[in-house]
Amino acid sequence: MDLSQFTQAFFVEAIELLAEMEQLLLDLDVEAPDGEQLNAIFRAAHSIKGGAATFGFTALTHTTHVLETLLDRARHGQLHLSAPMIDAFLETKDALQEQLTAYQAGKEPDAERVAHICGVLQQLAMENNAAAPVPAPAPAPVPVVQAAAPADDGGSSDGVLVVRFARLSDSECELLAGELANLGTVLTRTRSNDQLTVRLATTCDPDDIVAVCCFVIDESQIDITREVADVAEPVVAVEAPVVQPPAAPAPAPAAAVPAGAKESSSIRVDVEKVDQLINLVGELVITQSMLTQAATVLDPVAYERFLSGLGHLERNARDLQESVMSIRMMPMDYVFSRFPRVIRDVSAKLGKQVRLDTYGKETELDKGLIERIVDPLTHLVRNSLDHGIEAPEVRLAKGKDATGQLLLSAQHHGGNIVIEVSDDGAGLNRERILDKARQQGLPVNDAMPDEEVWQLIFAPGFSTAEQVTDISGRGVGMDVVKRNIQEMGGHVEIHSRGGQGTSTRIVLPLTLAILNGMSVRVGSEAYILPLSYVIESLQPLPEHLHSITADGHVIRVRGEYLPLIELHRVFDVAGAQTQPTQGILVIVQADDSRFALLVDELLGQHQVVVKNLETNYRKVPGISAATIVGDGSVAFIVDVGAMPRIQRAQAASAAALAGAARRTDALAS
Repeated sequence: MDLSQFTQAFFVEAIELLAEMEQLLLDLDVEAPDGEQLNAIFRAAHSIKGGAATFGFTALTHTTHVLETLLDRARHGQLHLSAPMIDAFLETKDALQEQLTAYQAGKEPDAERVAHICGVLQQLAMENNAAAPVPAPAPAPVPVVQAAAPADDGGSSDGVLVVRFARLSDSECELLAGELANLGTVLTRTRSNDQLTVRLATTCDPDDIVAVCCFVIDESQIDITREVADVAEPVVAVEAPVVQPPAAPAPAPAAAVPAGAKESSSIRVDVEKVDQLINLVGELVITQSMLTQAATVLDPVAYERFLSGLGHLERNARDLQESVMSIRMMPMDYVFSRFPRVIRDVSAKLGKQVRLDTYGKETELDKGLIERIVDPLTHLVRNSLDHGIEAPEVRLAKGKDATGQLLLSAQHHGGNIVIEVSDDGAGLNRERILDKARQQGLPVNDAMPDEEVWQLIFAPGFSTAEQVTDISGRGVGMDVVKRNIQEMGGHVEIHSRGGQGTSTRIVLPLTLAILNGMSVRVGSEAYILPLSYVIESLQPLPEHLHSITADGHVIRVRGEYLPLIELHRVFDVAGAQTQPTQGILVIVQADDSRFALLVDELLGQHQVVVKNLETNYRKVPGISAATIVGDGSVAFIVDVGAMPRIQRAQAASAAALAGAARRTDALAS
């Protein structure tokens, strides 16, 4: 039987079971463990062991077997749980993850690592056995009870099982014999026609054997009895009632029914197939836009039916596009579920007490973004734990609760998703940041607003840590965080108050594939403004414009003065409208600030398919991506958030050139 076709499904399921196991272990109350949680953890380990044994993953089978034995004793109240034991179980989960990764890559796991983690678990079992009270000796005249005990406890102690198989083929016989060898020591093996009998010394219970063997044959072909040890008086009469209960594992089929029902409601599809489908839908949308553009010259009366069909095509294409895009959307819980373990490990290492609260776990984000946001969020969380939240004694001295709070939240805001990492720690130290910036030669001054000071921590190599640790302090993290988020089309905002905490907000587009945009014309060029940034558009009157420098203007809109950014200056477009009163001003909001963009004309509002410009050409300042519009030409998608920075850089460059020219004239004279 070729089982290789099922290995990928096993890997996916095993990874999900490990994630579930980790979450359950983190939620487990050591002092009063919940029986259902312990059973769920045991079932996860049991399922992984069964699959691993079926596919011949020996190291994985052995490790999960040792773990399962401890978990089985814990759920039956024979093992007293402790914090170090939970740490060992979590370490085992990491080791199992490494073993799965190795098997996925077609390699054998590190033997030393496997031996180490199994040794840790076995040491825990020995220590618990030594700490357990010694039971009183059983009365001498009751050998029947001693014989019955192994069957009653479900196989939690060593024993010999007699496993009989019926109606086997040659290949099934060899495969089952090999699987049993993974679960214990084969004492004898007898083959007669299509039957196989194996005496197996093992700590597994009969249900485990049945679960593993059912991957190969039907349960009705299996019969398991326990071999009763020899005693002085051969009281064998009790063997029949003792043997029969394990041979009928009735709960197994019942447990399999809901699992099968759940599996039938969904299918697993390779991500590459989904991406290919999204690309094809994107091309369909572009083609539909071209047809719509071409149809504008047709007589609506003569071509009424054609134009009506084209309208239906446009609506269907939009619905199809939205449906396909929803396939790639994943809940933020996929990301948030990783952090209880991170916070537990890091806070224990730092000697801090931290409580994690999460909101908006059901908020959905594109799969391509959700996988890339994990690393930036991990760094922000570790930064909050190391630099933000104080030690318990410091918090108590400040009148705070000894346990700090870390908040992870996600919510939709227009066409974006806002992810926030907040803590109630010490907050950012303005003076220390400015001093460090001066030491590194950064252009700073004491009059800088807080928002600009906080942005200094994103400078490459910047760190205010007094000493380098394995958690932070090297100054190589925050700049990477900002760069990665900007590459995803987002931006980072920081708000901090001394002694009260820090909040870091990440604003990202919901998806990188589709964009609702407003197309505008500047000169002979067409640009796309993401609709999520656009507030309104207007044509200003002369009295609304005010000059602040020779080339700088602001516009007054309902009592608020907004900076005016001329797109033709930013992108050096010839033939564009230079008089604001003759053009159109588009009011946009980005990074908590509003400003006006001067364009020549508004062309329309529509969905566009985003094409990565950096992959196909190179990175262009002020441009986030490109798209193909209805007439087949390329239009650039404006990076609205970068406009103020580019304008400031151009103004600074112009001022520097003007200053240099004045100095040159002065020297010449």
